[in-house]
Amino acid sequence: MSTSRPLPLDRRRVLRSLLGLNLIGIGGCTTGQSPRQAYDPIPPLAPVRARTDRIFDITVCLRPFRAAGPRLETEQLGDTLVIHNYGHGGSGWSLSWGSGTLAVQMAMAASPRDVAVIGCGAIGLTSAILAQRAGARVTIYARDLLPQTRSSRATGSWTPDSRIALSSATAPGFPARWEQMARISFKAYRAYLGLPGNPVEWNDRYILSDIPWDQAARQKSADPLGFAEYGDRIRDITPPYDILPENSTPFPTRYVRRSSSMMFNIADYGHTLLADFLAAGGKIQRMAFFTPADLAALKEKVVINCPGYGARALWKDTSIVPVRGQIAWLIPQPEVDYGVIYNDVLMLPRSDGIVVQALSGGDMRGYRNDSETPDRQDAESAVATIAGLYARPWRIS
Repeated sequence: MSTSRPLPLDRRRVLRSLLGLNLIGIGGCTTGQSPRQAYDPIPPLAPVRARTDRIFDITVCLRPFRAAGPRLETEQLGDTLVIHNYGHGGSGWSLSWGSGTLAVQMAMAASPRDVAVIGCGAIGLTSAILAQRAGARVTIYARDLLPQTRSSRATGSWTPDSRIALSSATAPGFPARWEQMARISFKAYRAYLGLPGNPVEWNDRYILSDIPWDQAARQKSADPLGFAEYGDRIRDITPPYDILPENSTPFPTRYVRRSSSMMFNIADYGHTLLADFLAAGGKIQRMAFFTPADLAALKEKVVINCPGYGARALWKDTSIVPVRGQIAWLIPQPEVDYGVIYNDVLMLPRSDGIVVQALSGGDMRGYRNDSETPDRQDAESAVATIAGLYARPWRIS
């Protein structure tokens, strides 16, 4: 039985900044949910072979953050109706089905037979599939296809309110719209669980600390901008977390919390989406766009615009702020089926590699940094942190 009490609300918010994540599967320890008073048995946990010589790639993604939240609205360009669907911050994969649903509803109000989709990332692919399901013939126009898109470099966690907006900048109805998008997306992902390649799956996440949670929270600075957090609105679909007793896990740290979270194996998941789109008759044309007039020149007169961070240049949309994120990729270990957050570093196993990502700085990490050049030193430092965890006495279960 757990004897620990939930953190006071203000400390939870600070701890959320410490972890640098919103709904990454750590449940109430970051957004106000009480822990369960009993815990399930700990399954066998294999150690991670965290060594810098096992880094086989370093990738960088620019998240397209907008203080007001994603741009979901229509614009008329001559005789072309453009539906904007971009600016999802760190929540593109997580909100893609819900955001696409709203965009397609706007598009199909004109009853078009043919629809163009700009962009072949998370938002573009799902919008295209949803437009097909609504009865349209769809062509995707994009310069880059998966796996070259920025979306393919994402962490792959269910994080529907990660850098989604600033609380002070959103319209009054945005929290309800966010909830609608999150619930639609969450339900849509149910159809991808259990498919070959595990494009979508659930796994356990362990949050580890060498010091009491209250002390850890006091050592971290609060979020200076006020990023929006809406986790309480979907608490009914967010698993609770466990505070695990000391010595009940193989981990060498004294303080351990556990929850379960949905994740996306993006290589498999993106391939599945692309195959579904093509199997339904979808077409793809490689094309670069430099001005809005290029969209108006397309033969399709209803266009769903999903350029992600590219909207900053294409639409001269300076409301798009880059938030840089970097992943160090370790050689896959199929026996590792759980995630870890330790000393501001995330370890997340995927079928295409083990993600290691530094989280120090919380939501402010990478803010307004538009560099896509990998930082080898930062990658090795993050891997060294995980290596240090597993170098300590490990109780193999």
